[in-house]
Amino acid sequence: MIVPYNAGDPTYYSKPLLKQPVWIWTVPLYFYAGGVSGASLVFGAVARLIGGRELQPVVRPCHWVGFVAGGIGSVLLIADLGRPERFLAMLRVLRLRSPMSVGSWILAIAPPCAGAAAIFGDRYTSLASGILGIPLTGYTGVLIANTAVPVWNEARTSLPGLFMASAVAGAAQVLKLIPMKATWQARSAINTFGIAGSIAELAAGWVVERQTERVATVGKPLHEGVSGALWKASKVLTVAGLAVAVFGRSRKAYRTGAILGTAGAIALRFAVFHAGKASARDPRATFHLHRQNTLEAAEESGRRAVEDGEAEAFLP
Repeated sequence: MIVPYNAGDPTYYSKPLLKQPVWIWTVPLYFYAGGVSGASLVFGAVARLIGGRELQPVVRPCHWVGFVAGGIGSVLLIADLGRPERFLAMLRVLRLRSPMSVGSWILAIAPPCAGAAAIFGDRYTSLASGILGIPLTGYTGVLIANTAVPVWNEARTSLPGLFMASAVAGAAQVLKLIPMKATWQARSAINTFGIAGSIAELAAGWVVERQTERVATVGKPLHEGVSGALWKASKVLTVAGLAVAVFGRSRKAYRTGAILGTAGAIALRFAVFHAGKASARDPRATFHLHRQNTLEAAEESGRRAVEDGEAEAFLP
């Protein structure tokens, strides 16, 4: 059942039930930089451990990208927090059930590990940074999905996957753009890595749309306003970059596809960011989502009661 939008729905004086996120523009860029860092570290660890001689030239560049992007992500997060000591305060304790706490520790540990792997190039630091890179690619998706913002909460099972897929695509585009002495096999592996990430990103984006459209008012920000325009732009740019990556053969096409893919990955983060703000401002989104969940819970409770009654009828 989909709850339709009705302009006459009752609200509390047309005031939002939630406060919109107070994050500034640095936050979606932090989402992007952290994802690129994590995916680069994962690719670098895989190339180092099982890539063979052909992929060894990309290992150090992957670790350097992970180190630099992770550092940039930390700076962007601190810029939003306002004071560096606020980031340090988040490291006083480790709460495994808190995405923010776990993510802060990962963001603090992963870049130094990546720097050590880039400098020393040994198997152990490479493996450690690769393991830390896995949660770094998508923990920001888990973070926003665990809020009460309707459009983020409704897509809580697909947003982390979307962020991880986009991180893979974004990392591949950055690796394409930086100068490195890589073999044809290494460049082909990076291109394949990006193609897989872009396809997964488009598929995960489709799932996010389907989940948020379960309640019409919740899914509106992905189709209207600034967030809707950015969401559409991210898909167009990703598809264009994917097409160039698949069919392009020249070095110019290789770099053009990387630029398009990078723009698409950044636009995606800003689309999700602005969609959350618009969803929190909508006084009906939370109301409709709560009503839909209540109706479905009542229907499920009634169905189970009927099933229990039918089961009891067959008992001796």
